[in-house]
Amino acid sequence: MGEPIAEALRLLDLFASVGAVAFDITHTNLQQEKRGFRPAQSLAQARQSMPYLVPSAARRQNNLIIRPRAGADVTLVQLDDLAPDALARIAPAAFLILRTSPKGQQAWVAVTNAPRGLATRLKEGTGADKEASGATRVAGTANFKPAYAPNFPRVRIDAAQPGHRVTTQILDAMGVLAPAGPVPVSLPPVASSSGSRTSKWPSYARCLEGAPIGDGGNPKRTSADFIWCKIALSWGHGIEATAERLLEESAKAREKG
Repeated sequence: MGEPIAEALRLLDLFASVGAVAFDITHTNLQQEKRGFRPAQSLAQARQSMPYLVPSAARRQNNLIIRPRAGADVTLVQLDDLAPDALARIAPAAFLILRTSPKGQQAWVAVTNAPRGLATRLKEGTGADKEASGATRVAGTANFKPAYAPNFPRVRIDAAQPGHRVTTQILDAMGVLAPAGPVPVSLPPVASSSGSRTSKWPSYARCLEGAPIGDGGNPKRTSADFIWCKIALSWGHGIEATAERLLEESAKAREKG
């Protein structure tokens, strides 16, 4: 079995070792446009697919992206765009450190019985990208972006601790959690005779127009993604449906995987 395929299988097994029970598989092209989607693949299905998907992605210059879905007792937290000192601090708690580009690394932490808001606190405490989507490029495959042409970097596993889970108490003792915010007041559900309040989706273009301007003079797409998701959820769309739709709307979300 070739090294790229073996690395892809190793990534799947690492996620499964900490409680991932299914994987959404997405394909995007060089322009980060969605080209394929397989939802809720079991570990066995995903492993069976990799010997075909990995070489196919290379031939087509497609990015191969997975979104791991965890069981009820574990929360998988993706910490992307970490500064070197933050990565060093969180490394003992991470079951996976993945390199997606020459200068880009992300850590994944599996937290047992995490309370609500834990992922946000961990991202804030480590300075990670707050809008990271929870999906990632597959190890062993190339990161196809125009900026990297013609020498596209290969995604690789830098460090791994199979089966390594941590608790909130451990993370708190490590000093990597931001202070807990006030507990939100739960509002009674709004009665509806039709289930979801609307079948429409927010306008991504409007969210982009209203986003703050970044250093390069362009609207911040991560902020637009965040605003768009908040509106979609408030309109009654489910979390998974919103995440999948965002991949269609936002090039930034597709880049993050």
